[in-house]
Amino acid sequence: MTAFEGSLLPLSTTAEERDRGARVAVLPIGSFEQHGAFLPLATDTVIAVTITRAISAVYPVLHLPPITISCSHEHAAWTGTVSISATTLSAVVRDVADSLHRSGVDRLVLVNGHGGNYVLSNVVQEAGPAGRRMALFPSVEAWAKARSAAGIVTSADDDMHAGELETSLLLHAHPDLVRPGYASSDHLAADREHLLTLGMAAYTESGVVGRPSLASAEKGRDALASLVGSFGETLSVLG
Repeated sequence: MTAFEGSLLPLSTTAEERDRGARVAVLPIGSFEQHGAFLPLATDTVIAVTITRAISAVYPVLHLPPITISCSHEHAAWTGTVSISATTLSAVVRDVADSLHRSGVDRLVLVNGHGGNYVLSNVVQEAGPAGRRMALFPSVEAWAKARSAAGIVTSADDDMHAGELETSLLLHAHPDLVRPGYASSDHLAADREHLLTLGMAAYTESGVVGRPSLASAEKGRDALASLVGSFGETLSVLG
């Protein structure tokens, strides 16, 4: 295996992309924020890229490099977390879409790995009337199907952060990134009514909201396979 074979960056050449002739680009969007003591700050980016790589292995899409810092303001209490504004994130995505359009790629899917990137919904919402074809993936429905297919026990609401699903995805795709301690790091905080006002630190000392102790590589494998299947519907909607 070469030094870059396991890279999270796409490594195709311009000639290879010319021959592929993709009309749809896929942009992974992650974050750089705390994920407890056992998952890396780059977890959301790793997950977004993992999904995108799996998609690009099945569908003829242009796999773009990830946006690695986004809107993680609710995690600011923890060392290492870095954020950009929603305005900056939306501007970068729109610039990417415009650049792609000029080069003949007129459809863009945002593969979002961070739930706090609320602004992406508005970017996609505004794209159609502005003459751009854009989609946000995975949808709530696609995540629900993936959880069901994988046998994820914890509900989506309880499994908010560094829990069963995220830990399972990394145990499957990048087990070397999962540090010891996830099996004893469960923490539930169902009542998070004022999360945006108070931040995550008001609801968890460890940064975890979920049950990572239930995670497994098999669940991560099955969740990822389900997401790849669900992407076909998104592709058909884009036309």
